[in-house]
Amino acid sequence: VQLQASGGGLVQAGGSLRLSCAASGRTFSNYIMGWFRRAPGKEREFVAAITWNVGITYYKDSVKGRFTISRDLAKNTVYLQMNSLKAEDTAVYYCAAGVAALRAGGTERAYGNWGQGTQVTVSS
Repeated sequence: VQLQASGGGLVQAGGSLRLSCAASGRTFSNYIMGWFRRAPGKEREFVAAITWNVGITYYKDSVKGRFTISRDLAKNTVYLQMNSLKAEDTAVYYCAAGVAALRAGGTERAYGNWGQGTQVTVSS
């Protein structure tokens, strides 16, 4: 499984970015796909997850209403649309894939495959 994340950058507070994660190497029909982030000096934390098949979503509380995770089955790509960005959203964002129930999708151990990170910097 290969995961290629892209779309990070520098944005002002209140702005938007869309991250993409292109997945390849197998079919993902029974997978969950997740986004995590690591802020400077902090542990990596869960942001959002989605079931590949049905598209059920799950979010970290602090991003609900601002971030939207989605997937494009034809393009084998998962997106993270981030709106109303705040300085505290600054982090390296990682996409991940795993075979697990969505209720486990908030933990790193649910994911066996990780992409490289993409830097998101929000200036205040």
